[in-house]
Amino acid sequence: MNIMGTLKRVFSNNAGTSGGSTASMAEIMELFSGARGPYGPDIAEITYFTCMKTLAESLGKMPVYLMDEEKNRVTRHESTRFLSIEPNIGMTPIQFFTTLEYCRNHYGNGYAFIAREKSRLTGLHILPPSRVQLWVNNTQEYTRRRFYYCYSDAGTGRQYWIEPEDMLHVRAWITEESGLVGKSVREILAESMSGNKASQDFLNKLYEKGLTANAVVKYVGDLNEEGRRKLLRSINQQAKDESRRMVALPVGCDIQTLDLKLTDSQFYELRKYNALQIAAAFGVNPDHLNDYTESSYSNSAMQNLQFYVNTLLYNVTVYEQEMNRKLLTESEQKKGLGYKFNVWVILRGDPSQQADILQKMVTTAIYSPNEARSKLDMPPCRNGDVHMVNGSYVKLEDIGKAYADRGGGE
Repeated sequence: MNIMGTLKRVFSNNAGTSGGSTASMAEIMELFSGARGPYGPDIAEITYFTCMKTLAESLGKMPVYLMDEEKNRVTRHESTRFLSIEPNIGMTPIQFFTTLEYCRNHYGNGYAFIAREKSRLTGLHILPPSRVQLWVNNTQEYTRRRFYYCYSDAGTGRQYWIEPEDMLHVRAWITEESGLVGKSVREILAESMSGNKASQDFLNKLYEKGLTANAVVKYVGDLNEEGRRKLLRSINQQAKDESRRMVALPVGCDIQTLDLKLTDSQFYELRKYNALQIAAAFGVNPDHLNDYTESSYSNSAMQNLQFYVNTLLYNVTVYEQEMNRKLLTESEQKKGLGYKFNVWVILRGDPSQQADILQKMVTTAIYSPNEARSKLDMPPCRNGDVHMVNGSYVKLEDIGKAYADRGGGE
């Protein structure tokens, strides 16, 4: 289904040309808007924002390669340019995957339209998840049931039907009963996030008041409703003027502050606990939230490995499998071609750890010297494509043969 006209309008920047139509800022920012509660959008909650930032940037900074059956990089393929240089006219690869991963986590689904002209790939365009619906044909038997994507353009109000093979669809791990639509983490953690946003709103108001508690105004006599409001407005206005610490009171009035101790209500402990619970739901380590109570410099490499194995490995596999089945033909799949993210950028440790790992890889013939140099972004050296191993190594069945050939023994 042709929706290139809409996509070109959204991603173009031709405000200065006559007759050109441009996307409004509201349409562009629609990708980054979220459900608003009584305390603002979900993305404004700091723990939630940090988790989203960690997951999106971790996936975005990993380059993706097309590999053949023998794990060699394939550079002469139509998708190589779009995944390594420019997915569409408005994005670089890191921006494309960062935004798509944000949509997958924030909305539960990330959609990218695969634009083709005469079966030739021409671009990958991210669609706002709130504008995409999935329609299932339920009149056929379950095993043959087809589904389609319906995209509604915010500018024209037109709807476009997209075939499943023309849409990159990465979804969250938890889905609806059909398994076709993902469900975001914020829908599950709505109560926890609401509590965190409420506590942040309370702190913001407390800072606005100069970290002072509420107070009770005592006065002699009796005042009607309007008189009480007038008195309180006068005292409140004095306190706000030039952030003064003292106010003048009318005769017969006194102020008594209410005792305010956040420690008594375990405010900090509860906020920290809720933050760790939200991070755990995303699979984000506490050190990514600047909580280093259980971490140190010596185990930072192990924490990166744990983050990759427990969290990123699943996310990366979701993208790899979706690109394999949507961007490769059936013949290419049978040849063993497949997309792989370079996780080396995530697992890099400090220079000493990195050098130790590369040395072990080369001496055990897993890497050639040039392959090790490529990990350090260094050019290959002459005759560096050979695999080397210690010459004293022998097969298990050959142990002792060198001594038996000397004679004098059995």
